[in-house]
Amino acid sequence: MERNQIRFNVCIETCINRPPISISPPNCFSSHAFPLFPLSDSPIRKQIVSLPTEVQLAALWSITQQTMECLNIGKMDEKLGNIPHEEFTLDGTVDQHGRPAVRATTGKWFAGVLLLVNQGLATLAFFGVGVNLVLFLTRVMGQDNAEAANNVSKWTGTVYIFSLLGAFLSDSYWGRYKTCAIFQAIFVAGLVLLSLCSYIFLIKPNGCGDEEAPCGSPSSLHTMLFYVSIYLIVLGNGGYQPTIATFGSDQFDEDHPQESHSKLSFFSYFYLALNLGSLFSNTILVYFEDKGMWTLGFWASAGSAILALVLFLVGTPWYRHFKPTGNPISRFCQVVVAAIRKWKIEQPSNGDELYEGDGRELADNSSRNILHTKEFRFLDKAAIITSKERLDNPWRLCPVTQVEEVKCILRLFPIWLCTILYSVVFTQMASLFVEQGDAMKTTVSGFHIPPASMSSFDILSVAAFIFIYRRVLDPLVASLKKSSPRGLTELQRMGVGLIIAIMAMLAAGIVEHFRLKYANKDCSHCTNSSSLSIFWQVPQYVLIGASEVFMYVGQLEFFNGQAPDGLKSFGSALCMTSISLGNYVSSLLVSIVIKISTNDKMPGWIPGNLNKGHLDRFYFLLAALTIADFVVYLICAKWYKYIEFEQRISGKQDEEKQGDLRF
Repeated sequence: MERNQIRFNVCIETCINRPPISISPPNCFSSHAFPLFPLSDSPIRKQIVSLPTEVQLAALWSITQQTMECLNIGKMDEKLGNIPHEEFTLDGTVDQHGRPAVRATTGKWFAGVLLLVNQGLATLAFFGVGVNLVLFLTRVMGQDNAEAANNVSKWTGTVYIFSLLGAFLSDSYWGRYKTCAIFQAIFVAGLVLLSLCSYIFLIKPNGCGDEEAPCGSPSSLHTMLFYVSIYLIVLGNGGYQPTIATFGSDQFDEDHPQESHSKLSFFSYFYLALNLGSLFSNTILVYFEDKGMWTLGFWASAGSAILALVLFLVGTPWYRHFKPTGNPISRFCQVVVAAIRKWKIEQPSNGDELYEGDGRELADNSSRNILHTKEFRFLDKAAIITSKERLDNPWRLCPVTQVEEVKCILRLFPIWLCTILYSVVFTQMASLFVEQGDAMKTTVSGFHIPPASMSSFDILSVAAFIFIYRRVLDPLVASLKKSSPRGLTELQRMGVGLIIAIMAMLAAGIVEHFRLKYANKDCSHCTNSSSLSIFWQVPQYVLIGASEVFMYVGQLEFFNGQAPDGLKSFGSALCMTSISLGNYVSSLLVSIVIKISTNDKMPGWIPGNLNKGHLDRFYFLLAALTIADFVVYLICAKWYKYIEFEQRISGKQDEEKQGDLRF
């Protein structure tokens, strides 16, 4: 009974702080109803009694009909048993049975580590196929270089497109756990099908598929099975990636002092797990596949994915969950339609006159009201109550929180656009950096160093800088800042990432300038055509890795933290779509540069023989474009206003943030 009184008092407290509503209770509802509620001489009762009679009746009638129904107090007590309220999480998460999550037995680093290992194994499996897919297409499927490169680009781009599908299903209908499980199962099915298809149909005759013995042309049926398998892999991995990042962060209560710090750290370790998984596939699996042992490599990837799925399912009893919130597209459209319908109505002078909703969402502690902001004021018209308005028609009247969700997405859009050019810089590591390295001296004491293996320095740099930032830079900056106990904000870190990316392009351009100085320009096959060692590429790889820690980890934290409560997976998907568009923009930029710089007398900046071109100029062009992007980014970051939530029923008030260069 005492717990019921606390909950009921909180609901009344929330209700009486809202604007009065016009409602007509039945005649039997009078002041005699007061003894029905365990309020006795509490301050809440005194506050209600001091209100006008109309407001008293409206508040109690609304609470009786709505709040008691939403809270399901009797049913809740059956679920909670005798667990003290203090042991539950504050952010509204639930366990696998839909009961409030108990802090001591769910989530935290036990569940987080399971998901990090799951991510590492899944990444190993994905890159075990993707890193050498272009060679498989040329050596086994019989495609030429241009066709194979085009197919790999389509395949890679599709991964990130499917991330939007996974995020939509996760946030809207399935929830994050179910979405992760289903898409991982699809991922495993694709890898197993690819392994079987390669072993039974494609690797014929046996032993083919290496550099010296290409395989025969596959039949149409076998080709179809191959493409079905690799696009199942794309669907599974794409739908799973943004959801697992958000699901991992769900295991930490952001309203709890210790767990909120762990929540921020999780994204750094998540990106580290991703890189460590790719390190194994980029070294060990690549070696076997390059020697023609494709089936072994594919089965190793399938085994890794199966183990990842098993570990994910093993952790089921310990996971914390947020309930899906419904279709965000319809909510977005409702705000736009309602605002357009009222475009002639005069704008209110402040946000206090706007419709705040009926309070039902307060029963679900995982959802928070968003405070009103002054940007995009036209959309506020959707929350204006007119004399003809019906409160139950969301296409004519939307609460302030729903309007602010739309504003939040619109505010994120310019920041997201500024991250695309960084992804253009990042993608050079898998293309032009490799071609540049192939034209350098790749032998050391008779040992050949594959140019693609230089990406290992990027992965090692990511691992090193994650720990340097978390253990050294972040505490140091926090100690120097007097206004906030935090270190660099997410926006500041993304800005630092852009600066380091500029340095990486300058380093790559300088290395290329000296490579050309020591190159044999008349070579026919230009591998090892320069006396400059490939190890001069180490600085540009290290700088790219350092920039990833600031940019991509910062992106994950920023988009996940700034997305509304019902769109967290969508926030993570924005980071992946930035990488996808970066690939496409990079291809477009290379095509434009080749067309403009090539004429009858000049082979262009990026010819087939790099010794006759000027790849250094292309790197310097990317540095200049990134500088321009950084300037635009500064403007957008200065303008950006951080999302502000109302206090949870049992949570703490979120720290107020403004878009300064705190940014």
